[in-house]
Parts: sequence; C-alpha cells; structure tokens
Amino acid sequence: MPGFAPLLLLALTVQTPQGMGSGTRASARPSPRLKGVPLPALSFRDVAAAWGITAPNLYGGEKTKKFIMEMTGNGVALIDYDKDGNLDVVLLNGARIDGASRPSVVYRNLGSGRFSDQTIASGLATTGWVQGACAGDLDNDGFTDLIVTRYGSLQVWKNERGRFRNASALSGLPQTGEDFFTGCTLTDYDRDGRLDLFVTTYVAFSLKAVRQAATPPKCSWLGLDVFCGPRGAASGRGFLFRNEGNGRFRDLSDSAGIRVPGTHYGLGTVASDFDDDGWPDIYVACDSTPSLLFHNQRNGTFRESAVAAGVAYGENGEEQGGMGVAVFDAGNTGRPDIVRTNFIDETTALYRNQGELFFIDETVAGGLALNTRNVSWGIQAVDFDQDGRRDLAIASGHIYPELGGAYPQPRTIYWNAGNGVFADVSAGEAILRPRVSRGMAAGDLDGDGAPELVIGNQNDVPVVLKNETPRRGHWILLLLEGTRSNRSAIGAKVTVNGRQTAEVQSGGSYLSQSDLRLHFGLGSSTTIDTIEIRWPSGTVQKLTGVAADRMLTVTEPER
Repeated sequence: MPGFAPLLLLALTVQTPQGMGSGTRASARPSPRLKGVPLPALSFRDVAAAWGITAPNLYGGEKTKKFIMEMTGNGVALIDYDKDGNLDVVLLNGARIDGASRPSVVYRNLGSGRFSDQTIASGLATTGWVQGACAGDLDNDGFTDLIVTRYGSLQVWKNERGRFRNASALSGLPQTGEDFFTGCTLTDYDRDGRLDLFVTTYVAFSLKAVRQAATPPKCSWLGLDVFCGPRGAASGRGFLFRNEGNGRFRDLSDSAGIRVPGTHYGLGTVASDFDDDGWPDIYVACDSTPSLLFHNQRNGTFRESAVAAGVAYGENGEEQGGMGVAVFDAGNTGRPDIVRTNFIDETTALYRNQGELFFIDETVAGGLALNTRNVSWGIQAVDFDQDGRRDLAIASGHIYPELGGAYPQPRTIYWNAGNGVFADVSAGEAILRPRVSRGMAAGDLDGDGAPELVIGNQNDVPVVLKNETPRRGHWILLLLEGTRSNRSAIGAKVTVNGRQTAEVQSGGSYLSQSDLRLHFGLGSSTTIDTIEIRWPSGTVQKLTGVAADRMLTVTEPER
C-alpha cells in the first residue's frame, strides 16, 4: 500500500473541508407511513457502574485530534469465553500518538449483574492501536476464539479452555506494516467447516511519518482547523484469509477477487447470505467512498456487486460516510436487509432486500431519514419489546473535539412499527445523555431474555443499557453448535414460525462482536410451532412445539 506521503502533501497544500461523506447536506424527512401509529415507550437504564463494568477508554486526544487515526475508536466484544453459560464483556482499548496506551479489559460475568475484571487471568493482553474484534471457534474445539484488529497487525487469541493465548506469530496473518486494519468478520466462505477471515483497512497511514512531521497537517471543517479526513488518502483494501487448519491462514485476497479497483475506505463489515443460495457474501461499509458487496461465486471467488445490487451509494447516487452496518430481516420477509450508519448531514441508510441480490433504498419511506445531525457508528438490531420485529439502536459521537459541547452526541432508538417503517422513540437519560460513542454490541448479559447493549465511548467509561421496557413479549434464545459445519454455526439461518429469520454472524455493527446466540421475540406466544435451521453445511433441521422463555442449545445432526 502507498505510504502516508500523498495524504501529508495534500493536507499541507489544500485547505478545504475534509469531512466524511459526500458533503451534501441532507434534510430530515419523516416517513408518511407513521401517521396514526401508536408508539410504545421503550425504557433503558445504564447499569455499567452498578454491574462493575467501569474501565475507562483511551483513544487519541481528548481536547484535540491531530490525525485521522485518532478518531476511529474501538469496538466491543461479547463472548462466553469460559463456557459457564454467562456472556462476558471485552472492552477494547487504544493508544495516543505520543505512545501512551491502555490494555483492553476482560470482564467475567459472575451472574446476577456482577462482573469481575479478569484481564490478567484471562490471558488477553492486547495494547497499542487496537480497533475491533470478531469472534468464532477457529479450530472447532468448542471454545470461542477472538480476532483483534490493530494498526499494523492482526492478532489471533486462541481460547484454551477459558484462557487466551496469543497465537498470532505462526498464524500467517500480518504482524508488521502500516495497514490500518478496522472491521473483521469470520465466515466459512468455502463451506469446508473451518472459519475463514475477512478484514478491511481504512486509509494508508504511516504512524512513523506523522510522528516525524514538524507540523501536523490541518484542514478546515465549518471554520475550524481540524485533522484531515480520508479524502485524498490512498485507499484501504480488503483481505481474505483462508483457514488452513493447524492455526494457520493463507492470504487469498487477490485470487479470490477481494482486491478491487477504486478507492474504498473500509470500516464496518459483516458476512451474510444476501441472495439465499446457501453461500455467505460480505458487505463493507465505506467512508466517503462507495460501499462494497462481495458476492460469493461458490467456487472460492467473489464478485464485487454493490453498485449493481443498489447498496454502494445513497438514494441520490452520492457517496456517504459509512461507518457501521447491521444486516437483519427488518420486515420478516425471509431476506436480510442492510442498514448502514453514516456521517453528519447524512441519514442512516436502509436498503430493503428484494431478492436475487437486488436492494432498493427505503431510507425515507422506512423512517430513517429523521436524524441528520449525528455522526453514527455502532448499530444493533434487537427486538426490544419482543413483539416479533427487530428494532434498532444507534450509537453516535462526533470526530472533532474542537466542537466542544457538540462533540458528544445522544444515542438513537428506532422502534419497528411492522409496516415497513421505523419510529424514533429515543427517550430517557440513558439514551439521550451525550457521549462520544463508537462500538456497540448486543447480548443477554443477565439471562432475563432481554439483550443488553454495551457501548464503548472514546476517552470515557462504557455504557451498559439494560432493557427495562414494560409489557415485553415472550422470547427464545438459541445457541447453535455445528458438527459438520463450523462449531460456532456462523452462517446458519434460523426461521421461527415460518416468519422471523436470523443468521449467526461474526463481526458487524462498528468493529464489534455481539452474542453468537440468536434472540427472537415471540409476542404473546408461549410455544413456538416450528424452528427451522439451515446449517452452513446445507443440512436442514426442524424442531416443533418448542417452549418459550428459555435458552435452548441445538446441535447439528451428524448426518
């Protein structure tokens, strides 16, 4: 990848606005479909301090940021690393240009809303410019491993029966260099039963060069002298690493068709079977450039198809500042839709899946064109009131501390009204108190059937949002274990009562990993008529008459 010099020279000579996205201001536009629809009162409480999840984040400057690297921030990972049935929390941490760094923190879930800092005992010792994480059982031994993305390297943390070991050195993954690794997702793209790794990078960036620069490059944004955005920087790039077994990966990025022409600043990424052919595809949310959709050709290669599929640009063909991504069945159609968070003066984008790898932009009609004043990052699709429709939570925070009081921003909660539209029902101190948020992950931490949201905040303590919405419906939580498929069942598609669908996913949101268990809201139903599981191997399994309000472990049939 080209070095930092082109960006440095451009920034020193061109004093123009360098914000993300197209630079086109969007107007807030409500959906006409919401008239007369009664809205629920969704309620949340921040329990981070009460539960002992209080480790502060360190990432870039607090009062000013001189370089683009300081704004990206960290993701969050929720995994049951010790297999005790309780979901644990990994808060990723970062560094500063002067070399200061703070280790990532592992909180073990003791149950009943109690967490213990087990960073040292867990063995997870990662420092430096950490970005994000994605999880899955890389060697099919029954324990969830962790991939950590950083500036300059990728780390493999092998889970050895509840204790992590750094297995990066012999993994075949990059350990040195200047690649700005950001989002990652584990997926069995060739369906051989082993999880492979896709990872993207953001921009070409040389930490050595900026430290040696006598004067940091500056650009102008709304009259402020700020660090320069990505425009003018050399493109990031995607990597595809095939899992060869024995802890090793092989770089097949070129031969698999992942290296594509053009400029693409990749951030959030996730794998999903967008065309329902049984083979996982990959989506990448890109900042200030067209986003990417890699369509699996079922022969070990991919074809980049975002423009043809309708998911590369905004509704008017404009480049947007893509940050995070949620892929889920928003309308219970059986097809995964795409929601991408974007930069300020843009709206969160909603792409409805029409089948046959074609999407239509329904941002306005779907109610997501309301908020244009936030820089949005982490995003989660969770059925908060458990009515059988997945709602949305979005974490936001600006990138320029120089803005002062406008730097931290509130979170946003959208309720799924069930008529193809989302309604903004954001309310309460836990949601509206401004923060400088980045990564967000979802998972049921206390076992009450309602997933919590864990949000990482730059240079601040985390937020843990407990869902206290009254009159919630019934639920089921499914833990899938592959046999012929990868052990984590990543890529499995579950259909409940012939209507709701969800996939087991690695990565997603903004550089974060959510619970690998699948949560379904069931409304007033206390029994599930049918659960159909299409495993990554192609095996289809059906369950009938399943009782609600519990976690159920399902193992893939051997044959």
